[in-house]
Amino acid sequence: MRFFLMLLLLAVCKLHMPFLHAGEARPLAADEQTEKRLIAIASELRCLVCQNESLAGSQAELANDLRREIRTLIQDGRSDADIMEFMVSRYGDFVRYRPPLKGTTLLLWFGPGLLFVAGLTALLVYLRRRDRAISDPPLSADEQGRAEALLHEQDARQGQP
Repeated sequence: MRFFLMLLLLAVCKLHMPFLHAGEARPLAADEQTEKRLIAIASELRCLVCQNESLAGSQAELANDLRREIRTLIQDGRSDADIMEFMVSRYGDFVRYRPPLKGTTLLLWFGPGLLFVAGLTALLVYLRRRDRAISDPPLSADEQGRAEALLHEQDARQGQP
């Protein structure tokens, strides 16, 4: 019952609170080309406050300020590469969703793959050791004879020859 009440509450909230869904930043410049460039550049940059949103989609105050700064740089005639370089020089490679491949970002690029390979290797080593530890040693001649005797006894009780 509680589950259905929570689903109902969630549905009502979703219908009456559309402002909870984030979207791209609203255009502030009159020039449509400036806005297209702004969105393209801001989509490549990470919001420094939210960190899991692009600068284009964030509604944080700092994101608004950074979009205004990017608009100003676009209107000053700076290229996209110049603007990206300005943002990286000011906030570091972290501001980019796709940081460049260099010595300080090698762990960002190859870390997940190395972690996966190390985890897979550790799992395989563990499974092989476990297999060796639980493998049954062969029966001795005495144990083999007793096992056969027990099987014959069981067959005799069940009436099988």
